[in-house]
Amino acid sequence: MSTSNSLIRVQDLTMAYGDFVLQENLTFTIKQGSIFTIMGESGCGKSTLLRHLTGLKRPAAGNIYYSDMNFWESSAKQRVLRMQHCGVLYQSGALFSSMTIGENVALPLQQFTQLSPRVIQEIVDFKLALVGLKGFTDFLPSAISGGMKKRAGLARAIALDPDILFFDEPSAGLDPISSRLLDDLILELRDSLGATIIIVTHELPSIFAIADDSIFLDTDTKTMLATGNPKDLANKSDSCKVKKFLRRSASFSG
Repeated sequence: MSTSNSLIRVQDLTMAYGDFVLQENLTFTIKQGSIFTIMGESGCGKSTLLRHLTGLKRPAAGNIYYSDMNFWESSAKQRVLRMQHCGVLYQSGALFSSMTIGENVALPLQQFTQLSPRVIQEIVDFKLALVGLKGFTDFLPSAISGGMKKRAGLARAIALDPDILFFDEPSAGLDPISSRLLDDLILELRDSLGATIIIVTHELPSIFAIADDSIFLDTDTKTMLATGNPKDLANKSDSCKVKKFLRRSASFSG
């Protein structure tokens, strides 16, 4: 497998909970600077794969490489250092309800840098402005909408200027307009930060709007059925199941 433009390489990965195998023989590459979507029906293991990639769950077998680093064969300290260069946006935004929006965004800066409070506040204000939340620093999460919570979570995810961003169902629970605005923001962040973005989603409008590359996980065969650009897969995949998944709404226009 070529590594010339590879940021993440997954080789022969098996995901399991005890004796129950969720997926096996997963081998794919995520290119630097791309937007990569993890697709599949409910229960196929999309979020579990994200947990393997972000260091929250050890694979049952196989390897994950970040550039030349064998992630799960490295020490716990090395894995933590690698993850400090990653940002994660969870489904709900996962904001601390007792903290203001600004305090939520400041948290990783306080934990992982030696920056002064003044500089941290300047970064917080800048990140919130970047996601369209200028002026909401002192608001509690309960005082803002669901879409704004996602944006606040995104501001926290990019606080440390990560080179990789992981999103778990970022459009879940959002109306179509808010979802499209979030897609536009993700594209802007990829272009401005130069970050590689990995997204777990089943939302076709988002998949077709922003994805450069993808993987499709299948529940029945417990392995990947396809990898590639979603638009190409919708037209040319050898798998009927992949085509059916990607052609299931008006989001697809052949």
